[in-house]
Amino acid sequence: MGLTKTEMFTDEQNQISLFSKVFGHPARVAILQHLFKINSCVCGDLVNEIGLAQPTISQHLKELKNLGLIKGNVEGTSVCYCINSENWTRMKEVMQQFLDQDILATDCC
Repeated sequence: MGLTKTEMFTDEQNQISLFSKVFGHPARVAILQHLFKINSCVCGDLVNEIGLAQPTISQHLKELKNLGLIKGNVEGTSVCYCINSENWTRMKEVMQQFLDQDILATDCC
């Protein structure tokens, strides 16, 4: 049986791709910005803050949580979300290393 698409690439390449996906939708960017702005956990007020329907917000929160950039804790009937600082730092390191690459040749194309 053949390789899946992700198996063709290194772990680092797959990780960079997944991290980049976070920034591929403005709703996820807005959620992250809001979590940094309030500097604490948020419990349910994202719909009013972001302006999208609850199912849409939930889907974006799920994506962020699956990537490990946020964590959620159940408090009563709500789930409270905050930045997972350890994984956020790791993501920044991986992305910074990738983005710090420079083209050395000046006479290309």
